[in-house]
Amino acid sequence: MRIVIAPQALKGSLTAPEAARAIARGLERVLPSAELDLVPIADGGEGTVEALVSATGGQLVRQTVTGPLGEPVEATFGLLGNGQTAVIEMAACAGLPLVPPERRDPRLTTTYGVGELIRAALDYGCRHLIIGIGGSATNDGGAGMAQALGVRLLDAQGEDLPYGGAALARLARIVPDGLDPRLRESRIEVACDVTNPLCGPLGASAVYGPQKGATPEMVPLLDAALEHYAEIIQRDLGRSVRDLPGAGAAGGLGAGLLAFLGATLRPGAALVLEAVGLAERLRGASLLITAEGQIDRQTAYGKSVGAVASLARSRGVPVLALAGSLGEEYQVVYPLGVEAIMTLLPAPISLQQAMAQAATLLTEASERAARLLALGRRLSPLEGFTF
Repeated sequence: MRIVIAPQALKGSLTAPEAARAIARGLERVLPSAELDLVPIADGGEGTVEALVSATGGQLVRQTVTGPLGEPVEATFGLLGNGQTAVIEMAACAGLPLVPPERRDPRLTTTYGVGELIRAALDYGCRHLIIGIGGSATNDGGAGMAQALGVRLLDAQGEDLPYGGAALARLARIVPDGLDPRLRESRIEVACDVTNPLCGPLGASAVYGPQKGATPEMVPLLDAALEHYAEIIQRDLGRSVRDLPGAGAAGGLGAGLLAFLGATLRPGAALVLEAVGLAERLRGASLLITAEGQIDRQTAYGKSVGAVASLARSRGVPVLALAGSLGEEYQVVYPLGVEAIMTLLPAPISLQQAMAQAATLLTEASERAARLLALGRRLSPLEGFTF
């Protein structure tokens, strides 16, 4: 019997690789001869680098880069096992947790470090880059990233713009001649699950600016700066990014990646499953086991468990889902391909206890699932049972 184990992280408790190992321990207690393939997954957000590196036998690379406040930070990106693909989380160098609440000001924060991580990945020989763009502290439209990769953003006096979203209001000219030439032979894919445009009431500044420290007075100024930025991009680069779905992601980094790098924006979960080769790893599998902290109606909308179940169903592989808890309309996952759900908690305990004991609870739940599976195999020869 071959079982694919493909959980996502249980946020606040276990990373996806830790969850996969916990599930494997439970299965091994009952099915010691089963072949287990551990494929931790993610949805393109936090934990994507670790999940992909673990699933593909890759490695983590540490780099000192420019943080969102212009100060050096230590950041990590992943090299996947194929030696040709790098995975980057923009939050590693430009994420909101890197900025103390009292210093959050999207007029000043920068994505320069994102460009530095991209350049480092190119230095390692990677020509396929996967970039997750959730959790940003920035509103600079990816301007800092572009500058780090050799693009010059000039004001009316021919001076380079400083960091931050506010400076874009002074942009007079874009000079792309210095853009790293290796990018022309590279494929850039962006894990993006939001559809916000760059500007307007649903744009980067209005929707996400306040959580990054923008006051009501700052929001229209930042929005106008991005509007102007989009106009100059259209004039100098011939690319229209203002109203593209996803252009407003990560403070407009989506627009910058599209405009300067010719990136493709894709749903995060689908991109991750392709990167780990899940479709190929399902060949010959008897069962897929996935897991997440809570299964609810949102699970069907682009989340990893829903995406995994749909892919497994298309390959004729049954799916068992393990969940910390069940939320409203959790049954939506059944039509996606989940055959059964097992919750982790054998008895009522506090959330704090559940999170502290997550690894043990997940192992015990997978052991219970394995015992039911073993029981089903014993019953299958009996009349009336077809498994």
